[in-house]
Amino acid sequence: MIKELKPTNKGRRGMSVTDYSVLTNKKPEKSLTISQQRSVGRDNTGQVSTRHKGGGEKRKFRLISSLDKHLGKVAVVEAIEYDPNRSSFICLVKFEDGKKVYLLAWDKIKVGEKVVGEEKTEIHEGNRMRLVNIPNGIAIFDIELHPGQGGKMVKTAGAQATITAKEGAHVNIKMPSGEVRQFDKNCFASLGQTSNTTHSLQRIGKAGRVRHMGIRPSVRGKAMHPDAHPHGGGEGNNPIGLKHPKTPWGKNAFGVRTRKKNKYSNKLIVKRRKK
Repeated sequence: MIKELKPTNKGRRGMSVTDYSVLTNKKPEKSLTISQQRSVGRDNTGQVSTRHKGGGEKRKFRLISSLDKHLGKVAVVEAIEYDPNRSSFICLVKFEDGKKVYLLAWDKIKVGEKVVGEEKTEIHEGNRMRLVNIPNGIAIFDIELHPGQGGKMVKTAGAQATITAKEGAHVNIKMPSGEVRQFDKNCFASLGQTSNTTHSLQRIGKAGRVRHMGIRPSVRGKAMHPDAHPHGGGEGNNPIGLKHPKTPWGKNAFGVRTRKKNKYSNKLIVKRRKK
């Protein structure tokens, strides 16, 4: 849910935030958090290697696990928590043997709910099983790219994918981007949709909130001098003067495919996403 803020000042006028009332009011599990050392966009020499990054609030990193690492063990959801390192929520679950882990939370999750990871199990949101045993058309998230690797795809807030076909050793999955891609049938995936589905609807409202996220300002290339950017130079508000927009390093930008032409996984893409 999105919560609209009252316009008590200019920064809050038009600002909206995620409604965190669905979360359990507790501190993160200490044994499942580690300190995070950030380079804030700079390399080992202190030079900026990634532009527009730096600052931001201090964050503890939450160690996220998966149900396929604990096959056959029933887990009970103990808490739903906020994770500053991702857009979706996370949940703390406890297994029968008393072990606690963090999982990616799914939409409509409830405290006290039971989930399990199996080769094949019942169709219930939050459960995890192999792709070959999931019926076509069921919403899935947190998908493995290679068996045993752990969830890599469809993990952002409100994301979901669906199985469209099963062919031999592969399963065709329609990704949130519209791309149809083949996955190994033995990969695991969780059933349902990731939590915090309204994340993309919130309005930032002010520049300071972006700085808290660790994002530094971005200067337009055409506002720079010609030595600093291909678009720079000229008097006043000039056009870029080039056939195609360029990056500061002269590479083509906007609408140009950046994927390697001979990438090994090209053969697994059945249908490219739309531009």
